[in-house]
Amino acid sequence: MRRFRLRTLRWLATLLFLGLLGAVILRWVSLERWRWNLERTTSTSPRLTLPPPVAKPEPTPPKPKPLTGKLETSRLFNGITLRPAVEPTPGRAASEERDDPQSYVLDLKLQVRMPAPNRTLEELAEVNPELPRLLPGLAEMVKPEAVSPFFAEIYETKLKLLRANLSRLDQLLSRHNFYDCQTILQLKHPKTERKAVLLQADMDVDADGSDSDRVPAGSGTSPNFQPFTSYRWAKKTSSPNAYLPELEEKLKRFEAEAGLKTTTAERKRELKGAILQTRSEIGSLKAFSFLIGATDPFVVIPGGFARTEGAKVGDYAVVIAGDAIYPALVGDVGPTEKAGEASLRIAKEISSVATANYRPVSDLKVTYLIFPGTAENPFGPPDLEKINARCEALVNEIGGAGKPLHKWVNIIPPPPTPTPTLTPTPSSTESPSPSGSPGTSPSPTFAFPLPSASVTPWPPPTPSLTPTASPSPTNSATKRKGKG
Repeated sequence: MRRFRLRTLRWLATLLFLGLLGAVILRWVSLERWRWNLERTTSTSPRLTLPPPVAKPEPTPPKPKPLTGKLETSRLFNGITLRPAVEPTPGRAASEERDDPQSYVLDLKLQVRMPAPNRTLEELAEVNPELPRLLPGLAEMVKPEAVSPFFAEIYETKLKLLRANLSRLDQLLSRHNFYDCQTILQLKHPKTERKAVLLQADMDVDADGSDSDRVPAGSGTSPNFQPFTSYRWAKKTSSPNAYLPELEEKLKRFEAEAGLKTTTAERKRELKGAILQTRSEIGSLKAFSFLIGATDPFVVIPGGFARTEGAKVGDYAVVIAGDAIYPALVGDVGPTEKAGEASLRIAKEISSVATANYRPVSDLKVTYLIFPGTAENPFGPPDLEKINARCEALVNEIGGAGKPLHKWVNIIPPPPTPTPTLTPTPSSTESPSPSGSPGTSPSPTFAFPLPSASVTPWPPPTPSLTPTASPSPTNSATKRKGKG
Protein backbone atom coordinates (compact mmCIF):
# COMPACT_ATOMS: atom_id res chain seq x y z
CA MET A 1 0.00 0.00 0.00
CA ARG A 2 2.81 2.31 0.93
CA ARG A 3 4.63 1.46 -2.35
CA PHE A 4 1.45 2.30 -4.31
CA ARG A 5 1.24 5.72 -2.77
CA LEU A 6 4.87 6.58 -3.66
CA ARG A 7 4.33 5.57 -7.25
CA THR A 8 1.19 7.66 -7.48
CA LEU A 9 2.94 10.71 -6.06
CA ARG A 10 5.74 10.35 -8.61
CA TRP A 11 3.25 10.21 -11.47
CA LEU A 12 1.40 13.22 -10.17
CA ALA A 13 4.67 15.20 -9.81
CA THR A 14 5.68 14.26 -13.32
CA LEU A 15 2.32 15.29 -14.77
CA LEU A 16 2.42 18.57 -12.88
CA PHE A 17 5.91 19.34 -14.20
CA LEU A 18 4.90 18.51 -17.74
CA GLY A 19 1.80 20.66 -17.41
CA LEU A 20 3.81 23.63 -16.20
CA LEU A 21 6.34 23.15 -19.02
CA GLY A 22 3.58 23.00 -21.61
CA ALA A 23 2.00 26.15 -20.21
CA VAL A 24 5.32 28.02 -20.44
CA ILE A 25 5.82 26.89 -24.01
CA LEU A 26 2.30 27.87 -25.03
CA ARG A 27 2.71 31.25 -23.38
CA TRP A 28 5.98 31.87 -25.19
CA VAL A 29 4.46 30.85 -28.52
CA SER A 30 1.51 33.16 -28.01
CA LEU A 31 3.77 36.08 -27.11
CA GLU A 32 5.90 35.55 -30.19
CA ARG A 33 2.81 35.31 -32.38
CA TRP A 34 1.43 38.48 -30.86
CA ARG A 35 4.71 40.32 -31.46
CA TRP A 36 4.89 39.12 -35.05
CA ASN A 37 1.31 40.25 -35.73
CA LEU A 38 2.02 43.60 -34.14
CA GLU A 39 5.11 44.18 -36.31
CA ARG A 40 3.22 43.19 -39.46
CA THR A 41 0.32 45.47 -38.62
CA THR A 42 2.62 48.38 -37.84
CA SER A 43 4.58 48.01 -41.07
CA THR A 44 1.46 47.88 -43.27
CA SER A 45 -0.75 50.47 -41.58
CA PRO A 46 -0.18 54.20 -42.22
CA ARG A 47 1.38 56.17 -39.41
CA LEU A 48 -0.55 59.03 -37.94
CA THR A 49 2.08 61.78 -38.18
CA LEU A 50 1.76 65.43 -38.95
CA PRO A 51 2.78 66.39 -42.48
CA PRO A 52 6.15 68.17 -42.73
CA PRO A 53 6.13 71.91 -43.42
CA VAL A 54 6.07 72.71 -47.10
CA ALA A 55 9.47 74.06 -48.15
CA LYS A 56 10.07 76.33 -51.08
CA PRO A 57 11.15 74.12 -53.97
CA GLU A 58 14.68 74.76 -55.13
CA PRO A 59 15.61 74.50 -58.79
CA THR A 60 17.02 71.13 -59.67
CA PRO A 61 20.70 71.51 -60.58
CA PRO A 62 21.34 70.63 -64.19
CA LYS A 63 22.82 67.24 -64.76
CA PRO A 64 26.41 67.27 -66.02
CA LYS A 65 26.58 66.73 -69.72
CA PRO A 66 27.94 63.32 -70.60
CA LEU A 67 31.25 63.21 -72.41
CA THR A 68 30.51 62.59 -76.04
CA GLY A 69 32.53 62.47 -79.20
CA LYS A 70 36.12 61.44 -79.62
CA LEU A 71 38.32 62.39 -76.65
CA GLU A 72 41.90 62.97 -77.68
CA THR A 73 44.23 61.88 -74.90
CA SER A 74 47.02 64.06 -76.25
CA ARG A 75 44.86 67.14 -75.68
CA LEU A 76 43.70 66.14 -72.19
CA PHE A 77 47.28 65.46 -71.10
CA ASN A 78 48.82 68.50 -72.78
CA GLY A 79 52.57 68.40 -72.26
CA ILE A 80 52.34 65.64 -69.61
CA THR A 81 54.14 62.33 -70.07
CA LEU A 82 51.44 59.65 -69.89
CA ARG A 83 52.17 56.06 -68.82
CA PRO A 84 48.83 54.21 -69.08
CA ALA A 85 48.41 50.74 -67.58
CA VAL A 86 45.45 48.46 -66.76
CA GLU A 87 45.98 46.15 -63.75
CA PRO A 88 43.37 43.35 -63.46
CA THR A 89 42.95 41.39 -60.20
CA PRO A 90 40.67 38.38 -59.40
CA GLY A 91 37.25 39.41 -58.12
CA ARG A 92 33.80 38.18 -57.19
CA ALA A 93 30.64 37.82 -59.23
CA ALA A 94 29.97 40.60 -61.72
CA SER A 95 26.73 41.56 -59.93
CA GLU A 96 28.71 42.14 -56.72
CA GLU A 97 31.61 43.99 -58.36
CA ARG A 98 29.19 46.27 -60.19
CA ASP A 99 27.86 47.51 -56.83
CA ASP A 100 31.31 48.00 -55.29
CA PRO A 101 32.84 51.42 -56.19
CA GLN A 102 36.29 50.10 -55.33
CA SER A 103 36.16 47.45 -58.04
CA TYR A 104 36.76 49.93 -60.91
CA VAL A 105 39.23 52.66 -59.93
CA LEU A 106 41.37 55.13 -61.87
CA ASP A 107 44.24 56.48 -59.77
CA LEU A 108 45.54 59.94 -60.79
CA LYS A 109 49.04 60.67 -59.58
CA LEU A 110 50.95 63.53 -61.16
CA GLN A 111 54.68 63.37 -60.45
CA VAL A 112 56.43 66.75 -60.66
CA ARG A 113 60.10 67.57 -60.28
CA MET A 114 60.58 70.98 -58.66
CA PRO A 115 63.24 72.98 -60.56
CA ALA A 116 66.37 74.45 -58.97
CA PRO A 117 67.11 78.11 -59.77
CA ASN A 118 70.25 79.22 -61.60
CA ARG A 119 72.54 80.85 -59.05
CA THR A 120 75.68 81.79 -60.97
CA LEU A 121 76.49 83.74 -64.10
CA GLU A 122 77.99 80.60 -65.60
CA GLU A 123 74.64 78.81 -65.28
CA LEU A 124 72.86 81.74 -66.89
CA ALA A 125 75.43 81.80 -69.69
CA GLU A 126 74.53 78.21 -70.54
CA VAL A 127 71.05 79.49 -71.42
CA ASN A 128 72.14 82.75 -73.08
CA PRO A 129 75.88 82.78 -73.94
CA GLU A 130 75.68 86.50 -74.87
CA LEU A 131 74.54 87.62 -71.43
CA PRO A 132 78.01 88.09 -69.79
CA ARG A 133 79.20 90.15 -72.76
CA LEU A 134 76.07 92.27 -73.03
CA LEU A 135 75.99 93.06 -69.29
CA PRO A 136 79.56 92.72 -67.95
CA GLY A 137 78.53 94.21 -64.60
CA LEU A 138 76.56 91.08 -63.75
CA ALA A 139 79.84 89.35 -62.83
CA GLU A 140 79.99 91.50 -59.67
CA MET A 141 76.28 91.22 -58.87
CA VAL A 142 75.22 87.61 -59.48
CA LYS A 143 75.90 85.62 -56.30
CA PRO A 144 74.54 82.22 -55.17
CA GLU A 145 72.74 83.87 -52.22
CA ALA A 146 70.93 86.33 -54.55
CA VAL A 147 68.09 83.92 -55.38
CA SER A 148 64.77 85.59 -54.66
CA PRO A 149 62.20 83.89 -52.39
CA PHE A 150 59.64 84.63 -55.09
CA PHE A 151 61.15 81.83 -57.21
CA ALA A 152 59.99 79.23 -54.66
CA GLU A 153 56.70 81.08 -54.22
CA ILE A 154 55.84 81.03 -57.91
CA TYR A 155 56.37 77.25 -58.12
CA GLU A 156 54.39 76.65 -54.92
CA THR A 157 51.53 78.53 -56.55
CA LYS A 158 51.84 76.28 -59.60
CA LEU A 159 51.61 73.21 -57.33
CA LYS A 160 48.43 74.53 -55.72
CA LEU A 161 46.90 74.96 -59.15
CA LEU A 162 47.85 71.41 -60.12
CA ARG A 163 46.22 69.99 -56.98
CA ALA A 164 43.10 72.11 -57.48
CA ASN A 165 42.70 71.13 -61.15
CA LEU A 166 43.78 67.49 -60.99
CA SER A 167 40.21 66.38 -61.65
CA ARG A 168 40.08 68.67 -64.71
CA LEU A 169 42.76 67.25 -66.95
CA ASP A 170 42.02 69.79 -69.67
CA GLN A 171 42.90 72.64 -67.27
CA LEU A 172 46.23 71.34 -65.99
CA LEU A 173 49.29 73.41 -66.78
CA SER A 174 51.31 71.99 -69.63
CA ARG A 175 54.95 71.10 -69.05
CA HIS A 176 55.94 74.20 -71.03
CA ASN A 177 53.90 76.55 -68.85
CA PHE A 178 54.89 74.85 -65.61
CA TYR A 179 58.62 75.23 -66.29
CA ASP A 180 58.51 78.82 -67.56
CA CYS A 181 60.88 80.44 -65.06
CA GLN A 182 64.61 79.67 -64.92
CA THR A 183 65.56 81.89 -61.99
CA ILE A 184 64.81 85.14 -60.16
CA LEU A 185 67.77 87.01 -58.65
CA GLN A 186 67.88 90.08 -56.40
CA LEU A 187 70.89 92.11 -57.53
CA LYS A 188 72.71 95.19 -56.23
CA HIS A 189 75.77 96.81 -57.75
CA PRO A 190 78.55 97.07 -55.12
CA LYS A 191 79.66 100.58 -56.17
CA THR A 192 76.57 102.45 -57.30
CA GLU A 193 74.18 100.42 -55.07
CA ARG A 194 71.72 100.36 -57.93
CA LYS A 195 69.21 97.54 -57.34
CA ALA A 196 67.85 95.31 -60.07
CA VAL A 197 65.76 92.16 -60.29
CA LEU A 198 66.78 89.57 -62.89
CA LEU A 199 64.10 87.20 -64.18
CA GLN A 200 65.09 84.51 -66.68
CA ALA A 201 62.19 83.01 -68.63
CA ASP A 202 60.63 82.54 -72.04
CA MET A 203 58.55 85.23 -73.75
CA ASP A 204 54.81 85.19 -74.24
CA VAL A 205 53.04 88.08 -75.94
CA ASP A 206 50.82 90.80 -74.47
CA ALA A 207 48.81 92.53 -77.22
CA ASP A 208 46.41 94.32 -74.84
CA GLY A 209 45.73 97.99 -74.29
CA SER A 210 44.09 100.93 -76.06
CA ASP A 211 44.52 104.69 -76.28
CA SER A 212 41.98 106.54 -78.42
CA ASP A 213 43.98 109.76 -78.07
CA ARG A 214 46.84 108.26 -80.09
CA VAL A 215 45.09 105.48 -82.06
CA PRO A 216 41.39 106.26 -82.59
CA ALA A 217 40.67 102.91 -84.26
CA GLY A 218 40.90 99.59 -82.45
CA SER A 219 44.05 97.54 -82.78
CA GLY A 220 43.14 94.38 -80.90
CA THR A 221 43.65 91.16 -82.85
CA SER A 222 43.82 88.44 -80.17
CA PRO A 223 40.72 86.39 -79.26
CA ASN A 224 41.55 87.14 -75.60
CA PHE A 225 42.27 90.82 -76.21
CA GLN A 226 41.57 93.28 -73.38
CA PRO A 227 41.63 97.05 -73.94
CA PHE A 228 43.24 97.65 -70.53
CA THR A 229 46.74 97.56 -69.06
CA SER A 230 47.81 98.21 -65.48
CA TYR A 231 49.73 101.27 -66.67
CA ARG A 232 47.15 104.00 -67.35
CA TRP A 233 46.68 107.78 -67.26
CA ALA A 234 43.84 110.28 -67.60
CA LYS A 235 42.53 110.81 -71.12
CA LYS A 236 43.69 114.00 -72.78
CA THR A 237 41.08 114.31 -75.56
CA SER A 238 37.38 113.64 -76.02
CA SER A 239 38.00 110.95 -78.64
CA PRO A 240 35.87 107.93 -77.62
CA ASN A 241 37.52 104.58 -77.08
CA ALA A 242 36.96 102.18 -79.97
CA TYR A 243 36.01 99.34 -77.61
CA LEU A 244 33.22 101.22 -75.77
CA PRO A 245 30.36 100.13 -78.10
CA GLU A 246 31.13 96.44 -77.55
CA LEU A 247 31.12 96.83 -73.75
CA GLU A 248 27.95 98.94 -73.78
CA GLU A 249 26.19 96.31 -75.88
CA LYS A 250 27.34 93.61 -73.47
CA LEU A 251 25.96 95.64 -70.55
CA LYS A 252 22.55 95.91 -72.26
CA ARG A 253 22.43 92.13 -72.76
CA PHE A 254 23.30 91.47 -69.12
CA GLU A 255 20.69 93.93 -67.83
CA ALA A 256 18.01 92.54 -70.15
CA GLU A 257 18.67 88.96 -69.02
CA ALA A 258 18.69 89.97 -65.36
CA GLY A 259 15.24 91.56 -65.79
CA LEU A 260 13.59 88.41 -67.14
CA LYS A 261 11.25 86.54 -64.81
CA THR A 262 12.57 83.22 -66.10
CA THR A 263 16.14 83.98 -65.01
CA THR A 264 17.08 81.85 -61.98
CA ALA A 265 18.30 83.38 -58.73
CA GLU A 266 21.75 81.88 -59.19
CA ARG A 267 22.04 83.31 -62.68
CA LYS A 268 20.90 86.71 -61.43
CA ARG A 269 23.70 86.70 -58.87
CA GLU A 270 26.18 85.97 -61.66
CA LEU A 271 24.70 88.72 -63.79
CA LYS A 272 24.89 91.20 -60.94
CA GLY A 273 28.64 90.70 -60.67
CA ALA A 274 29.06 90.84 -64.46
CA ILE A 275 27.04 94.07 -64.66
CA LEU A 276 29.15 95.74 -61.96
CA GLN A 277 32.37 94.68 -63.67
CA THR A 278 31.21 95.82 -67.11
CA ARG A 279 30.13 99.21 -65.77
CA SER A 280 33.54 99.60 -64.13
CA GLU A 281 35.28 98.74 -67.42
CA ILE A 282 33.13 101.25 -69.32
CA GLY A 283 34.00 103.93 -66.78
CA SER A 284 37.71 103.13 -67.11
CA LEU A 285 37.62 103.38 -70.92
CA LYS A 286 35.86 106.74 -70.71
CA ALA A 287 38.30 108.19 -68.18
CA PHE A 288 41.69 106.63 -68.95
CA SER A 289 44.13 105.79 -71.70
CA PHE A 290 46.36 102.71 -71.63
CA LEU A 291 49.51 101.37 -73.18
CA ILE A 292 49.12 99.66 -76.55
CA GLY A 293 50.80 96.29 -76.92
CA ALA A 294 51.32 96.72 -80.66
CA THR A 295 53.13 100.07 -80.38
CA ASP A 296 54.58 100.46 -76.88
CA PRO A 297 57.58 98.53 -75.42
CA PHE A 298 56.62 97.12 -72.02
CA VAL A 299 56.97 93.95 -69.97
CA VAL A 300 54.58 92.09 -67.69
CA ILE A 301 55.46 91.09 -64.11
CA PRO A 302 53.77 88.28 -62.15
CA GLY A 303 51.19 89.15 -59.54
CA GLY A 304 52.81 89.49 -56.10
CA PHE A 305 56.12 90.55 -57.64
CA ALA A 306 55.86 94.04 -56.13
CA ARG A 307 55.37 92.57 -52.65
CA THR A 308 58.61 90.58 -52.64
CA GLU A 309 60.79 92.44 -55.13
CA GLY A 310 59.64 96.04 -54.82
CA ALA A 311 59.18 96.22 -58.60
CA LYS A 312 55.91 97.79 -59.68
CA VAL A 313 54.06 99.19 -62.66
CA GLY A 314 55.88 102.13 -64.21
CA ASP A 315 59.40 100.98 -63.32
CA TYR A 316 62.00 100.94 -66.07
CA ALA A 317 63.34 97.63 -67.38
CA VAL A 318 65.46 96.13 -70.14
CA VAL A 319 64.92 92.90 -72.04
CA ILE A 320 67.93 90.91 -73.23
CA ALA A 321 67.12 88.50 -76.05
CA GLY A 322 69.84 87.06 -78.26
CA ASP A 323 72.50 89.75 -78.65
CA ALA A 324 70.20 92.78 -78.22
CA ILE A 325 69.09 94.90 -75.26
CA TYR A 326 65.62 96.45 -75.48
CA PRO A 327 64.51 99.34 -73.20
CA ALA A 328 61.03 98.97 -71.71
CA LEU A 329 58.56 99.91 -68.99
CA VAL A 330 56.74 97.64 -66.56
CA GLY A 331 53.31 98.04 -68.11
CA ASP A 332 51.11 95.22 -66.89
CA VAL A 333 50.62 92.63 -64.14
CA GLY A 334 49.78 88.98 -64.80
CA PRO A 335 48.87 85.93 -62.69
CA THR A 336 51.13 84.93 -59.80
CA GLU A 337 52.03 81.57 -61.37
CA LYS A 338 53.20 82.95 -64.73
CA ALA A 339 56.55 84.50 -65.70
CA GLY A 340 57.98 85.86 -68.93
CA GLU A 341 55.87 88.17 -71.06
CA ALA A 342 56.41 91.31 -73.12
CA SER A 343 54.38 93.54 -75.40
CA LEU A 344 53.77 92.70 -79.03
CA ARG A 345 56.03 95.64 -79.98
CA ILE A 346 59.04 93.97 -78.32
CA ALA A 347 58.05 90.52 -79.58
CA LYS A 348 57.87 91.78 -83.17
CA GLU A 349 61.33 93.32 -82.85
CA ILE A 350 62.75 89.97 -81.70
CA SER A 351 60.90 87.90 -84.32
CA SER A 352 58.99 89.34 -87.25
CA VAL A 353 56.57 86.39 -87.24
CA ALA A 354 55.48 86.93 -83.62
CA THR A 355 51.77 87.60 -83.09
CA ALA A 356 49.39 87.80 -80.18
CA ASN A 357 49.17 83.99 -80.29
CA TYR A 358 52.66 83.16 -81.52
CA ARG A 359 55.52 83.69 -79.09
CA PRO A 360 58.90 84.86 -80.39
CA VAL A 361 60.98 82.80 -77.93
CA SER A 362 59.86 79.46 -76.45
CA ASP A 363 63.11 78.53 -74.68
CA LEU A 364 64.09 80.07 -71.35
CA LYS A 365 66.60 82.38 -73.04
CA VAL A 366 65.09 85.81 -72.34
CA THR A 367 66.44 87.96 -69.50
CA TYR A 368 64.16 90.58 -67.93
CA LEU A 369 66.09 93.10 -65.83
CA ILE A 370 63.79 95.37 -63.81
CA PHE A 371 64.94 98.39 -61.81
CA PRO A 372 62.70 98.72 -58.71
CA GLY A 373 61.74 102.17 -57.51
CA THR A 374 62.39 103.96 -60.83
CA ALA A 375 58.77 104.69 -61.77
CA GLU A 376 57.98 108.35 -62.42
CA ASN A 377 54.64 109.96 -61.60
CA PRO A 378 52.29 111.00 -62.97
CA PHE A 379 51.95 108.42 -65.73
CA GLY A 380 51.36 109.59 -69.27
CA PRO A 381 51.73 108.53 -72.90
CA PRO A 382 55.05 106.68 -73.28
CA ASP A 383 57.93 108.98 -74.23
CA LEU A 384 60.10 106.68 -76.31
CA GLU A 385 63.14 108.96 -76.32
CA LYS A 386 62.95 109.24 -72.53
CA ILE A 387 62.61 105.46 -72.15
CA ASN A 388 65.69 104.98 -74.33
CA ALA A 389 67.77 107.50 -72.38
CA ARG A 390 66.60 106.45 -68.90
CA CYS A 391 67.22 102.74 -69.48
CA GLU A 392 70.68 103.47 -70.88
CA ALA A 393 71.54 105.50 -67.76
CA LEU A 394 70.29 102.71 -65.46
CA VAL A 395 72.30 100.08 -67.32
CA ASN A 396 75.39 102.29 -66.91
CA GLU A 397 74.79 102.25 -63.15
CA ILE A 398 75.21 98.44 -63.11
CA GLY A 399 78.40 98.33 -65.14
CA GLY A 400 77.24 99.40 -68.60
CA ALA A 401 76.37 97.45 -71.72
CA GLY A 402 78.60 95.56 -74.12
CA LYS A 403 76.77 97.11 -77.09
CA PRO A 404 74.42 100.08 -77.58
CA LEU A 405 70.84 99.58 -76.47
CA HIS A 406 68.11 99.29 -79.05
CA LYS A 407 66.52 102.65 -79.93
CA TRP A 408 62.74 102.73 -80.17
CA VAL A 409 61.05 104.99 -82.73
CA ASN A 410 57.42 105.97 -83.00
CA ILE A 411 55.31 103.90 -85.40
CA ILE A 412 51.99 105.61 -84.69
CA PRO A 413 50.92 107.81 -87.61
CA PRO A 414 50.28 111.46 -86.68
CA PRO A 415 46.72 112.81 -86.57
CA PRO A 416 45.47 114.33 -89.82
CA THR A 417 45.95 118.07 -90.26
CA PRO A 418 42.64 120.04 -90.38
CA THR A 419 41.70 121.45 -93.80
CA PRO A 420 42.17 125.28 -93.81
CA THR A 421 39.12 127.48 -94.50
CA LEU A 422 38.96 130.82 -96.36
CA THR A 423 38.15 133.96 -94.37
CA PRO A 424 37.26 137.24 -96.21
CA THR A 425 39.56 140.23 -95.55
CA PRO A 426 38.72 143.98 -95.60
CA SER A 427 40.83 144.49 -98.72
CA SER A 428 39.51 143.90 -102.20
CA THR A 429 41.87 141.01 -102.67
CA GLU A 430 41.17 137.89 -100.72
CA SER A 431 43.87 135.57 -99.52
CA PRO A 432 43.29 132.25 -97.83
CA SER A 433 44.28 132.05 -94.23
CA PRO A 434 43.70 129.28 -91.70
CA SER A 435 40.74 129.93 -89.46
CA GLY A 436 42.55 128.43 -86.55
CA SER A 437 45.77 126.79 -85.58
CA PRO A 438 46.23 123.24 -86.77
CA GLY A 439 45.49 120.39 -84.43
CA THR A 440 47.99 119.55 -81.75
CA SER A 441 51.16 118.27 -83.33
CA PRO A 442 52.71 115.03 -82.18
CA SER A 443 54.88 115.10 -79.08
CA PRO A 444 58.63 115.30 -79.71
CA THR A 445 58.66 111.67 -78.61
CA PHE A 446 57.06 110.69 -81.88
CA ALA A 447 59.84 112.17 -84.00
CA PHE A 448 59.25 110.01 -87.06
CA PRO A 449 55.91 111.03 -88.64
CA LEU A 450 54.82 109.53 -91.90
CA PRO A 451 55.62 111.72 -94.94
CA SER A 452 51.96 111.98 -95.88
CA ALA A 453 49.33 113.67 -93.73
CA SER A 454 46.62 111.40 -95.00
CA VAL A 455 45.01 109.05 -92.55
CA THR A 456 46.71 105.67 -92.49
CA PRO A 457 44.52 102.66 -91.70
CA TRP A 458 45.21 101.02 -88.32
CA PRO A 459 46.73 98.60 -87.78
CA PRO A 460 49.06 98.90 -90.76
CA PRO A 461 49.03 95.89 -93.09
CA THR A 462 51.51 93.21 -92.17
CA PRO A 463 53.43 91.55 -94.98
CA SER A 464 53.03 87.84 -95.34
CA LEU A 465 55.94 86.06 -93.71
CA THR A 466 56.97 82.47 -93.59
CA PRO A 467 57.41 81.32 -89.95
CA THR A 468 60.85 80.17 -89.00
CA ALA A 469 61.57 77.08 -87.01
CA SER A 470 62.60 78.91 -83.85
CA PRO A 471 59.30 80.33 -82.61
CA SER A 472 56.60 77.99 -81.45
CA PRO A 473 52.87 78.64 -81.19
CA THR A 474 51.47 79.61 -77.84
CA ASN A 475 47.98 79.58 -76.49
CA SER A 476 47.57 82.96 -74.84
CA ALA A 477 44.77 81.77 -72.59
CA THR A 478 47.13 79.39 -70.79
CA LYS A 479 49.76 81.99 -70.15
CA ARG A 480 47.92 84.98 -68.77
CA LYS A 481 44.38 85.68 -67.81
CA GLY A 482 42.96 86.07 -71.24
CA LYS A 483 45.95 87.91 -72.67
CA GLY A 484 48.01 87.12 -75.68
